[in-house]
Amino acid sequence: MTPPLPGLDAQGAWDIPARLNMAAQCLAQDAGRIAIIDLTGDARRNVSYGELADMADALTRALLARVRRGDRVGVLLSQSPWCAAAHLAIWKMGAISVPLFKLFKQDALKSRVQDADITLVLTDAEGRDLLGDLAESWLVDQAGVAGDPVGFADTAPDDPAVLIYTSGTTGSPKGALHGHRILTGHLPGVALSHDLLGQPGDCLWTPADWAWIGGLFDVLMPGLALGVPVVAARMAKFDTADCTRIIAAGNVRNVFFPPTALRMLKAAGASISGLRSVASGGEPLGAEMLAWGRNAFGLTINEFYGQTECNMIASSCAATFPAQPGCIGKAVPGHQLAVLDASGNPTDAEGDIAVRRGSAAMMLGYWQQTDATAEKFIGEWMLTGDRGVWNGDYLRFVGREDDVITSSGYRIGPAEIEDCLLTHPGVATCGVVGKADALRTEIVKAYVVRKPGSTVDSETLQTWCKNRLASYSYPREVTFLDALPMTVTGKVIRKDLKALSRTEVETS
Repeated sequence: MTPPLPGLDAQGAWDIPARLNMAAQCLAQDAGRIAIIDLTGDARRNVSYGELADMADALTRALLARVRRGDRVGVLLSQSPWCAAAHLAIWKMGAISVPLFKLFKQDALKSRVQDADITLVLTDAEGRDLLGDLAESWLVDQAGVAGDPVGFADTAPDDPAVLIYTSGTTGSPKGALHGHRILTGHLPGVALSHDLLGQPGDCLWTPADWAWIGGLFDVLMPGLALGVPVVAARMAKFDTADCTRIIAAGNVRNVFFPPTALRMLKAAGASISGLRSVASGGEPLGAEMLAWGRNAFGLTINEFYGQTECNMIASSCAATFPAQPGCIGKAVPGHQLAVLDASGNPTDAEGDIAVRRGSAAMMLGYWQQTDATAEKFIGEWMLTGDRGVWNGDYLRFVGREDDVITSSGYRIGPAEIEDCLLTHPGVATCGVVGKADALRTEIVKAYVVRKPGSTVDSETLQTWCKNRLASYSYPREVTFLDALPMTVTGKVIRKDLKALSRTEVETS
């Protein structure tokens, strides 16, 4: 039986007080306890909760002279103690933090700065150069730490705290506005995905940037709130050797690996010992990747599911129930999930994955997009835009609603086909979409990047899939590319592949 999970009371309901400030929630541990293990410099440095609080206070004092409660303040920083302190300072004074990513190009930064009407950006010298004249910037390392402590703003759980932009896989990025309750909403799922996080010796790290909800609220802030040390380390791009070095140097025991990172580790033949838990979310892994993980890590990778609008709503937890191949886990306690039919009613058949209002992790709404917010809901249910089906109380992810392929009357999810292709030793990465076809409505089309030195051809990959998948779901066309279109979080942008397939149809 699963013990009580953080964020929930003894009855399994959300444990949220009437007044809640997320910064106070993150800084509630003993001042001398290690909060962040900083590996961004030449040597390891342990940052205590007391030191982190002093850093946050220094930034809060600077902010109080420049911005008001409710203003949007950008945070353009890589993994570092100052990145954590910046968010805490913004929440502490009642403003709204907006995570920004250093790998954004000028247009991506501009769209977010302008859409959020950002007053000020907390950054470093590198970030200031990236921003240019897009917004006023303030260098965090100029804050110092001396000064009187600053009190926490009197905020409610639904008071806006953080504005996180979607990665834009299915359209223009939208700002998901969250209240101070968002951290509480993540705690049960984070605990489950790490086999009951908070065991003696636990220490968290992720290669995912803290500008994304996966880095910020699946790792950094839950770790701080639960008293689990979090490792800060910069990776310009994912590198297997650097990954293993960071895990060893930080004594990491719990890792959140995005699926892309796991595939790169698998391609490199890597194995990492000493970990207690590995979590992964963003795309389904499939049975083959789970089997590889057991050999590479000596444990079962726990998949979890959610999105920027409402995250960590389903999860696996090998410590409490067995993984079911092809499924992403069960509904996390506190969140009510359903699969809805076309009329918006729960169904046991394939349908739209939805989460009921009342989830503490659910957004307040899209920033300045009332219509888009309304379209996200049907009655009491928030639609995720993903298709799924129940296998008992396990949830199986089928694919994005826009990604499901209709071929000869069959509805085909691309994830299973991609997983199959990735098990071939000659495939580095791939993306699968539906391509318009007069006879079958659509055919399955695969875009594949070969591993260096591989000469695998289309026929070989088609046979590989025919021998492993349903007869109707193998890719009838395979095109080899040098690289796939990716979001900065490493997800394949299928809408770009769909556009490429349309071009192929038009020019054929």
